[in-house]
Amino acid sequence: MQPSMLKLLTRRLVTAAAATLVAAPLLASAPTGMTAPGAADATSEGAVVTSPIATASAAAQVQVRLRAAIRNLPVAAETPAGYARSKFRHWIDADGDCQDTRDEVLKAESRVAVSGCDIRRGKWFSYYDRRTWTLATDVDIDHVVALKEAWDSGAKRWNADTRKRFANDLGDKRSLVAVTDNVNQSKSDRDPAEWLPRYSKCRYVAEWTAVKIRWSLKVNRAEKAKLAKVASGCRNVVLTVRKAAIRTGTSGGGTGGGGGGGTDPRYGTCTEAKSHGYGPYYQGQDEEYYWYDDRDNDGVVCE
Repeated sequence: MQPSMLKLLTRRLVTAAAATLVAAPLLASAPTGMTAPGAADATSEGAVVTSPIATASAAAQVQVRLRAAIRNLPVAAETPAGYARSKFRHWIDADGDCQDTRDEVLKAESRVAVSGCDIRRGKWFSYYDRRTWTLATDVDIDHVVALKEAWDSGAKRWNADTRKRFANDLGDKRSLVAVTDNVNQSKSDRDPAEWLPRYSKCRYVAEWTAVKIRWSLKVNRAEKAKLAKVASGCRNVVLTVRKAAIRTGTSGGGTGGGGGGGTDPRYGTCTEAKSHGYGPYYQGQDEEYYWYDDRDNDGVVCE
C-alpha cells in the first residue's frame, strides 16, 4: 500500500472513532420518550412504558393510559365471605414519628401548616363534595378502594402484613384521601358501579383504577363497565403506578409469636389471632390452618 493511501485510511479510522465517542454519551443522555426512527410510539393508547428508574425491575412500575388500564383490569366474581375490618390493621405509626397514618395524610393534604402528633386543626379540601374543613374531626381518611372491596377483590388471599400495608398505604397518594366524613360514610364500601362522588368523577375513576393496579386487585363486571363508561368522557391520561409487593398465604407473615419460617404469629385461639389482624387460613394451603380447630369442617379457620 502506498504511504499516502495508508495515511488517508488512518485519518478516516480516527475520525470515525472520534464520532462514535462523541455520539455515545449523547445517546445515553437522550430524554426519556425519544425514539429512534421506526420505533414504537411509547405514548400511544394502551402502551405500557417503564421509566429509566424502573428499567431494572420493569414489572414494578407501569405507565398506561386510563382507558387501556381499565380494559386490562382482570375480571372475577367477588368473594366477600370471611371479611372483618380487624383483618386490616390500621392506623399505624410506621416511621415512629408519633403521627399515625391518619395524621400523616392530614399533614400531607392540609393547605396550611400543621403540627403535633394528633393533628386537630388545618385546612382540608374534600374533592368528593368540594367542601373545605378546618377541624380534623370533620374529615375522614378514605381508603379509595375500601377495605372490604379489597378483601372481596383479592385481599382475602393476602397475609396479614400485606393487608396492613394496604390499609396504611402512604406509598401512593391516590390510596388514601381526606374527605368530608359523612360523604365517606355514605360511600361505605361500595365500588364505582354503586357509588361515585358528586364532583371530579374522572379523578376518582383514575385513582380507583390506579389503586386496583398497584395492589393487583380484580374487578367485577359491573364495576369494570362503570369505570369504562365514566372514563370514556374523561381525558385519557397516563397513569403511572408502582406495584406493591403482594404476599399470600403463609409467605412473609407477621413478626413474633413463634410462628417460625415465614408463617404468621401463633396464638392460643382464632379469636386472639383475628384480634391481631391474622387469618383466615385454608386447609392444604396455609400451615397456620393446622394450629386451630376447624369446628365447622369447611376447610377454613379464623375466618
